Amino acid sequence: MEAAGTWALLLLLALLLLALALPGTRMRGHLPPGPTPLPLLGNLLQLRPGALYLGLLRLSKKYGPVFTVYLGPWRRVVVLVGREAVQEALRGQAEAFSGRGSVATLDGTFDGHGVFFSNGERWRQLRKFTTLALRDLGMGKREGEELIQAEAQCLVEALRRTKGWPFDPSLLLAQATSNIICSLVFRLRFPYDDKEFQALVQAASGIVVGVSSPWAQTYEMFSRLLQHLPGPYTQLLGQVCTVAAFATQQIQRHQRTLDASGPARDVVDAFLLKMAKEKQDPNTEFTDKNLLMTVIYLLFAGTVTVSNTIRYTLLLLLKYPQVQERVQAELMRELGPGQVPSLGDRARLPYTDAVLHEAQRLLALVPMGVPRALVKTTRFRGYTLPQGTEVFPLLGSILHDPEVFKQPEEFNPGRFLDADGKFKKHEAFLPFSLGKRVCLGEGLARTELFLLFTAILQAFSLGNPCPPGALSLQPAVSGLFNIPQAFQLQFRPR
Repeated sequence: MEAAGTWALLLLLALLLLALALPGTRMRGHLPPGPTPLPLLGNLLQLRPGALYLGLLRLSKKYGPVFTVYLGPWRRVVVLVGREAVQEALRGQAEAFSGRGSVATLDGTFDGHGVFFSNGERWRQLRKFTTLALRDLGMGKREGEELIQAEAQCLVEALRRTKGWPFDPSLLLAQATSNIICSLVFRLRFPYDDKEFQALVQAASGIVVGVSSPWAQTYEMFSRLLQHLPGPYTQLLGQVCTVAAFATQQIQRHQRTLDASGPARDVVDAFLLKMAKEKQDPNTEFTDKNLLMTVIYLLFAGTVTVSNTIRYTLLLLLKYPQVQERVQAELMRELGPGQVPSLGDRARLPYTDAVLHEAQRLLALVPMGVPRALVKTTRFRGYTLPQGTEVFPLLGSILHDPEVFKQPEEFNPGRFLDADGKFKKHEAFLPFSLGKRVCLGEGLARTELFLLFTAILQAFSLGNPCPPGALSLQPAVSGLFNIPQAFQLQFRPR
C-alpha cells in the first residue's frame, strides 16, 4: 500500500509539473476567461473533434464573446464570437490582428510561405503583388467578366449534354471555377474530360474535406503526436502533392517560354518577371518557394470555395422550388432567354442577388474563420493578448447571429430585400472575413457566383429524384469548411 501511495504521489506531481509547463498557463490571468485545460488533453472534454465549431459556440454562452481555450496541451487560442467582438478586433485593431494563425494539417507543406500562410513583410509583399497581378489580368474589369461569362457558357453546354439525367454536379462545378483561376494563373483552360484536370480538381476537393474532417480537428489539437502516424495525414499529403505537381509542371512550362521583355501573360509570368527584377536582392521574397506556394493556394481556393457555394445554392433551390421559380421569373422578365447575364444586370435582379447572399449566409463556408495571430502584444477588452496568440474569429456566429438575422437557421432571401423589393446590404454579411486578411479573391468570387448561377438558372430548371423534404441542408462535413451534402441534380433545359 505504501508503494502504491508513493507512485500515486509521483504521478500527481508529474501531472502538476506538466500543467505548469503548458504554454501560456502562467500568463492566464491576463487572458480572457475560459475552461481550465487538463494536462495532456487541454480542453478536449469540452471540444469534441468533428463538432469543434459547435463546442466553441456552447462555451461562449458560459464565458461570453471573448474567451480562451486550449486545443490540446500546447495550442492556446482566443475565440471571438459575434459581430461586435469580431469587428472590434479585425476592423478596429486590424493591424494587431493581421497575423496568420496555424492550420496544422497544412503548415508542414506551406511552412510559412506563399500569399496565404506567410506573415510579416513576406505576407505584405506577396499580398500586394498578387492583388495587383490579378487586377492587371482583369479581375474587377470587363476582361475578367468576359472570361467568367465564357466559362459559364462552357458549363451550360456540359450540363446540357447530361440530357436531364440525375447526377452529382460537384465535379463539373469545381472544374468550371478551377478553369477560371487556371486562366488567370496559367492562361490555360482545360476540357472537362481531361483526366489530368479532373485529378487536379478531385485532389483540391479532397484537401477541403481532409482539412475539415473530424480527424483534422483532432490533428489541430495533437499534431505533434499524430504527424508521424500513417493514415489520413498521408492521404491528405498525397492530395496536396497532386496539386503541387500540377503547379510545378505549369511553372516549369512558363520558365521555358517566358518573354523577359513582358508583358505578363498571367500570374506566373508576373511572378517570374518580378523574380528576375529582384534576383540580386538577397532579401527578396520573390522566390521559387513563394511562387509555388502562392500558386498552390490560388488553385486550391479558386477551385473549391465558389463551387461549393454554388452547389449549396442549387441544393437550396431544390429544397425550396418556389424560390427557384421566382428567380427564373425575374431572369426571364429582366433578361429574356437569349441575353447573357452580366454584372451590369445585378441591380435589375435584386431577388436573385438576395438568394445568393442568403445562401452564403446560411452555408457559412468558413464557420470558424481562418485562424489569425497577434503580430504584437495587444490590449483588447481589458485583456492582454501576448504577441503570437492565435485567434479564431467565428464568422459563422456573425452570419447566424439572431440579433441581426431573425430565425437565422431559416432560408429567407427576403432578409436581403427592403420594403420596395430592392436589394438591401447587411453590415453583418461577412463571409469573406474583414480587416487586413480579408479574402484577396472576394471580388472574383462574388463575380463568379453571380455569373455562373444566373447562367445556370437562365438555361435550366432544376430537378431531383427525391422529394424536397428528403434533402438535408446540414453540412456533410463541418470543420475549417462547411461542406454541403452530396446530392443528385437534374438540369432540364428551359
